[in-house]
Amino acid sequence: MPQRKKILFLTGALNQVIQMHKIASHLTSDYDCYFSQLFDDSMTLNLIMKTGLAESIVISDTFRQKAEKYYKEHGLKSDYRGETLGNTYDLIVMCSDLVFPKKFKNIKTIFIQEGMTDPMTIWSKIVQTMGLPGYYAMSTALNGASNLCDIYCVASQGYKEKFAAAGTDESKIVVTGMPNFDNMNSYFNNDFPHKNYVLVATSDIRELYGFENRKKFIKSCIEIAAGRQLIFKLHPNELKERAVSEIKKHAPANTLVYTDGNANYMVANCDVLITQYSTLGYVGLELGKEVHSYFDMYELKKLAPLQNNGTSAKKIAAICSSYIEYGQQDKKYFFHKFCELNNHTEIAWAS
Repeated sequence: MPQRKKILFLTGALNQVIQMHKIASHLTSDYDCYFSQLFDDSMTLNLIMKTGLAESIVISDTFRQKAEKYYKEHGLKSDYRGETLGNTYDLIVMCSDLVFPKKFKNIKTIFIQEGMTDPMTIWSKIVQTMGLPGYYAMSTALNGASNLCDIYCVASQGYKEKFAAAGTDESKIVVTGMPNFDNMNSYFNNDFPHKNYVLVATSDIRELYGFENRKKFIKSCIEIAAGRQLIFKLHPNELKERAVSEIKKHAPANTLVYTDGNANYMVANCDVLITQYSTLGYVGLELGKEVHSYFDMYELKKLAPLQNNGTSAKKIAAICSSYIEYGQQDKKYFFHKFCELNNHTEIAWAS
């Protein structure tokens, strides 16, 4: 009996972990699936990690511990850095191309978009122009733009155009929709106890070393609420004690603060959604909410994830299966055989 082929899924934040789990669930009957927290094998980044100054990025031990807790709870096989079990992998499925371990250079790779990307800044443009690794931008602005993976599975036609304009070969990019954000109407069926409020979804701007005047932001939220109930949902990466203290100091006394919980359900039950840089902006637009965002609203609507009744994970799994079974070892020939079918659940390969 031939040995089953192996796939390694690289995960990051919890949403990325859940997304990869959904994709793998369609593959485990035919392949051995393993999971590892995202990592990089560059000396520079590993030195930065040792200083403790980068605990807010997804390759840190903080995120790794949360991911491995999830693996254990859901019976997923863990193989950190793809080297603890001695496996040889046939496919690497990546949640980010901001870091790209050199050890995977000659292995088939697929990128899966997990959420919105941060806006391009002068600094991120400098990083890209100088050809530095995307993580030097200290944001997700360059995620999906490295052109290093073989296939890029993205949320929408708008994102296909965005990633292509940023530097990734358009022929690699397939519009699949995005697991966790491809069936938003289902969020109306929830058990969140509050309704008809103004929801504020904050971002981890400061944790990623950007500038934010949180006091000013809270005051603007109060103005938009105009006396209506305010509920804050903090970003999972935020320094919670600081954020809660600021809200208690500057917001009305009846303001509610959630540090965890299903944010999609909170959006479904609100009347108004206020975001900074959050994928939840897409949820609000799809569910017909009044949305405020730091992003341009026209751009948000253009980039909004494809809604396909929750079939994105199955579609991406079909792409994984097709590519892992594709016999050509020299990956440069792959592009001549790749036929994208954006509205179907399979990818056709010329024999």
